[in-house]
Amino acid sequence: MSAIRKEDVVEGRRDFLSWRDLAKEAEQALDDPDDATARMTINPKVPRRQVAMAVRYSLHMLEIKAPGPGVEVRVAPWGAVKILDGPASDPHNLTPPDVIELDPEVWLRLAAGVTRWNEEREAGHISAVGERDDLHELLPLV
Repeated sequence: MSAIRKEDVVEGRRDFLSWRDLAKEAEQALDDPDDATARMTINPKVPRRQVAMAVRYSLHMLEIKAPGPGVEVRVAPWGAVKILDGPASDPHNLTPPDVIELDPEVWLRLAAGVTRWNEEREAGHISAVGERDDLHELLPLV
């Protein structure tokens, strides 16, 4: 099941690109744009619905980019998708062997290219279990 309804894709794309543009403006305004710690504070203040749609749309794009049942990416409370080939969910609990959990602002920074996977991971902003717990090759999405 997709993270976004078909009729919401246009709105989601608009909200994701808007969030990305605001984040990139904030990144350019930093004293040192190479300072990972400073970039990890970027979180544009936009209405809750826009954040939700941006997350859902970007998860949808990740699902298109890397389809499969092997890794579940969760961005609570807005959505989750299964991606990448590999063992599917255990039939008893429906959870794949590899699970990655991120907060919405962390996910959006990664999806938009504001921060890098290793920076957020080293800062403790990514919870990942399993052998395929690194999405750096799939990000950013734009």
